[in-house]
Amino acid sequence: MFKVIQRSAGPASLSLLTFEVCAVPKKDSPPKNSMQVDELSLYSVPKGQSKYVEESRSPLEESISQLRHYCEPYTNWCQETYSQTKPKMQSLVQWGLDSYDYLQNAPPGFFPRLGVIGCAGLIGLFLARGSKMKKLVYPPGFMGLAASLYYPQQAIVFAQVSGERLYDWGLRGYIVIEDLWKENFQKPGNVKNSPGTK
Repeated sequence: MFKVIQRSAGPASLSLLTFEVCAVPKKDSPPKNSMQVDELSLYSVPKGQSKYVEESRSPLEESISQLRHYCEPYTNWCQETYSQTKPKMQSLVQWGLDSYDYLQNAPPGFFPRLGVIGCAGLIGLFLARGSKMKKLVYPPGFMGLAASLYYPQQAIVFAQVSGERLYDWGLRGYIVIEDLWKENFQKPGNVKNSPGTK
């Protein structure tokens, strides 16, 4: 029993020491030649050139390949359209869910106000009989008037923003018309000589 303890304690104490072992070949030993694969293998490697031969396609594989090449532009177009419309659809769904939550927990008096605004739009549609221009102007105008009675602060902000936008659009239209006028009617070649000049 004493010998077993003595032998097991020796390697345990040596495991805590660190030392480096360097192996150096003997100067007298002849250089070893490397062995080839054939010498190591149990089976001999056949000496011959292998050639890959592709199997001929069956008629079914050929028709599927033609169908895939024919449909590839359409599938690429569908994938691009899907990737472009997916964020828009997700935002639309989120807007619908938010609207549903708002209508479920609507503030008091919201639905009567909504009814009055809708009736104002119907009255505008009734008064706009006969003219397409009136149908475009009267219903939104009456609805906007009714909404501004219930929501005056939002109406003021909307009027300021829409007024600025209308002014910008009018200014842009004026600039475009002025440029067209200068290009078409004030060209130097279009100026005619008066009868007294040669």
